Amino acid sequence: IIRELKPSWRNELEITDAISGLIDAGYRVDAHIVDGWWKDTGKPEDILEANHLILDDLKPYNKGKVERNAKIGGRVAIGEGTIVKEGSFIKGPTIIGKNCEIGPDTYIGPYTAIGDNSVIIGTEIESSIVMEGTKITSGKKIVDSLIGANSVISSNERKLPKGIRLILGENSTISI
Repeated sequence: IIRELKPSWRNELEITDAISGLIDAGYRVDAHIVDGWWKDTGKPEDILEANHLILDDLKPYNKGKVERNAKIGGRVAIGEGTIVKEGSFIKGPTIIGKNCEIGPDTYIGPYTAIGDNSVIIGTEIESSIVMEGTKITSGKKIVDSLIGANSVISSNERKLPKGIRLILGENSTISI
């Protein structure tokens, strides 16, 4: 049904059109009450807010390696094969996936989720979602950002600005 939908006047695929299409095609559509919280995630800021809600319930664990002179504060979950290198500080609630390289000299702040196989070096990032396979070596401070899978964010300079807000699609490459 979704493949046949046309974007609305808002240039979005509408869930109501999808449901109507299912009903018209003879499918049974039921409703039920959701237990717990529910969050509409139609906009980037909604996704970041949902990330905050999820990370508020994070159970900390460490299946990776934290080098000497690296610090972990608060509720942090570190995936298998991930290494947090010296001079880095991870402040929870934060979750870091499997096989990541964090640091050296990197700050990952509260309410940040880092996907598997990501590399973050010499950068500050907080209140953001970084999808899998991303490499960030910008030396910048990144806040309130959604960064798509396999993106690369790099820089030739190492001066930290007050902050950069990014929303990148998958396989993006930028130099800042």
